[in-house]
Amino acid sequence: MKPFLILQLRPEQEAADNEFEAILDKGGFERGEVVRIRLDQQSLPSDLRLSDYAGIIVGGGPGCVSDPAETKDPVEKRIEDEIMGLMPEVCDRDFPFLGCCYGMGILGHHLSPGFVSKEQFGEPAGGVDCILTDEGKSDPLLKGVPDGFRALVGHKEAVQALPEGAVHLVKSESSPFQMLRFGQNVYATQFHPEADAQGFEVRINIYKHKGYFPPETANDLIAEIRREDVHFPEVILQNFKAIYAD
Repeated sequence: MKPFLILQLRPEQEAADNEFEAILDKGGFERGEVVRIRLDQQSLPSDLRLSDYAGIIVGGGPGCVSDPAETKDPVEKRIEDEIMGLMPEVCDRDFPFLGCCYGMGILGHHLSPGFVSKEQFGEPAGGVDCILTDEGKSDPLLKGVPDGFRALVGHKEAVQALPEGAVHLVKSESSPFQMLRFGQNVYATQFHPEADAQGFEVRINIYKHKGYFPPETANDLIAEIRREDVHFPEVILQNFKAIYAD
């Protein structure tokens, strides 16, 4: 069986470890079924071959693809460049790919440069009501997900319009492009399919000075998150494994 490649972008140890464990737990992955690469610590191998993997999952991160290059942290810029460098082959080959939150910016920017910005549709950390589109109701990655469900979000930038060639799968009132598909196998979600209240509490404490929300509201956000009943987004991770496991 080929392993799944999990690419992580978070430079904070606690946030990265928490996200990795959540992907394993919510997706039903055993440790031997994945290869983990933290791109803040190492570059992608020069001899990386997509054919060695069953699929790719890209986690979230504090970077924004729409920020001017000169303002980006050097590590975040290198991480972004490496992920963006994978996208032509991923999309050309229609290779199984699931980008989570930051992955939406990566896919959107690759398909239609300039379509990702902070102009509108950013969402503070919290829960949102998501709704499947007609295309989403028939998509295999959303099998078992109800037409309406709660998900956890937190992002400063967003896709502003549907990129050319993309299929709109999930929407919300606050940010219309919550999940997209390109081809048959390349996916991105704006929400976090791996996230639960405990994981988001960790991230709120780590990122409260990163511009996602006023720092003084962190405790109130944590209290709100603890009241959320979020469990359907993880089905997407489970379906991704079930469909693409080789």
